[in-house]
Amino acid sequence: MTASTDLQPQAPVAPEIAISGAMRVVIALFIAIPLIAVAVAVPVAWGGFLGWSDIALFIGFWTLTALGITMGYHRFFTHASFKAPRAVKIILASAGSMAMQGSITQWVADHRKHHKFSDEIQDPHSPWRFGTSRRAIAKGLYFAHMGWLLDEPQSSVAVYAPDIAADKDLSRINRAFPFFVALTMVLPAVLGGLLTWSWMGVLTGFFWGTLVRIAFVHHVTWSINSICHVFGTRPFKTRDQASNVAWLAIPSFGESWHNLHHTDPTAARHGVLKGQIDISAFLIRCLERLGLATDVKWPKPMRLAAKLKDPAMAPRIRGYAAALAAATPAAVPAPSPVA
Repeated sequence: MTASTDLQPQAPVAPEIAISGAMRVVIALFIAIPLIAVAVAVPVAWGGFLGWSDIALFIGFWTLTALGITMGYHRFFTHASFKAPRAVKIILASAGSMAMQGSITQWVADHRKHHKFSDEIQDPHSPWRFGTSRRAIAKGLYFAHMGWLLDEPQSSVAVYAPDIAADKDLSRINRAFPFFVALTMVLPAVLGGLLTWSWMGVLTGFFWGTLVRIAFVHHVTWSINSICHVFGTRPFKTRDQASNVAWLAIPSFGESWHNLHHTDPTAARHGVLKGQIDISAFLIRCLERLGLATDVKWPKPMRLAAKLKDPAMAPRIRGYAAALAAATPAAVPAPSPVA
């Protein structure tokens, strides 16, 4: 791969908005406070301040908000991997907003720009930005993980996400982002108090269901930007360094099968090889069977087989055998000899 230091800077293709000083402070607080909570999570748990209600709140809000990002912000809104009724659209957009990773319009704009310039000089969060030496990659990993949130100008919504901004429902949800931030922070504490009927339940619910959960969802998502562009396997041909990282598959609900995603960005399933767990794809399939997801863009096995670096891996693609059989003309029986 060509080091980013060898790339000639290009003229911006779209107007970008610089991050103000006040916004930098807000973003830094959103990053730092949950991260501090993670640092003290083990001693807090060891001290007995972790109950079943806290575990339930952590898992529940992690699932809700992470799926809001994977199924909603990413596969539905950014890549249009499927269509859904208005109610599903609103639920997914609201759940994604509660992940506290930014408003829906800005998230979609940043991600679409990432795909357009993946691992090039204009990619908002490429870990290869500073070169290919060990020091440059270490610096790039930090930048791709969370440094870009403070340093990189915001991608133009007008250029990269005009369809999201034009949708009346999504526009309202975008403007209501501060409300969803407040909701995602307060609701676990309220539920913790109601479940235990105690002020300690309020405190521990806020700690585990809000702070630790937000940090966990943040860092799993950010790991797709950083780890999944440096480490892992790359069975499919791509123009960038997107890779598969198996141990992130369950925490990310299937997003870490990143190599395939950059091969076929609109596909609703990212884990296309046998044994690759993709919970988001499974849930999209469930919605499809319930009639709540239509026009789902499932991967085409024969098309994916052509993109493999090693053609011998083709039988590992889900549905490949059936697709091959359907594509192979049936043998025509030889005519019987004339007596």
